[in-house]
Amino acid sequence: EQTLRTMISFGITEDLQISGSVPIVLDSTTLMPRGRVTAMMSIAKDAEALASWRFHRRASAAGRFESTVTGGFSVPLEEFTPDGMQTAPGVHVSAATGYASRTHYAWVGGGYHYHARDGQDQMGDVVFVSGVYGYRPPALRRDYPKPDLRFFVEAMGERTGRAFHHGFEFIRSGGTAVFVGPTALLLYKAYGLEGGVMFPVYQNTNGAQSERVRIGVNFSYFFWLK
Repeated sequence: EQTLRTMISFGITEDLQISGSVPIVLDSTTLMPRGRVTAMMSIAKDAEALASWRFHRRASAAGRFESTVTGGFSVPLEEFTPDGMQTAPGVHVSAATGYASRTHYAWVGGGYHYHARDGQDQMGDVVFVSGVYGYRPPALRRDYPKPDLRFFVEAMGERTGRAFHHGFEFIRSGGTAVFVGPTALLLYKAYGLEGGVMFPVYQNTNGAQSERVRIGVNFSYFFWLK
């Protein structure tokens, strides 16, 4: 499965952000599990609108603690999945909290995505948890506008519920998976480049096709409105 996903985000205030996301499917020869790469990035073929509120922030001389909650809804761009199931809109809620400094980063989060029923078809709901640890070596601790490179180890656990097709439980659907892998983030002036791989350390797909690897690359451009 290869998919491009576009996203634009706007900070209404320092702590409130709204985002819109639309996928561009390049190849869809298999049915991808209805999971998420991050709380802000779905791997489903849905258009999404999200709002994030940083409701807690405490800074110290060493770093800062932050907590954010995100909520929104999704609208499918395909009427049917590759296996013939009708799609329907969904709602999403997630939260994350963590610590960030010039040297160390540690974050944990989790979320829930619910798909509505369309006729007698319903995609399974998705529950996920994630954890991230990041480190920036001394040689790379540079201030803006110099390049800033950081390295991370990320883990993602997902549980997808069974889907219903024509009112009956779809046996070859749902399951549980845990992915772990390295990522890196490079920031330079108004540009950001992030990429990494995640490998499955545990999968139970209920007889459906398993994932061998997840590869993600994200390019960002930051702009300010005057």
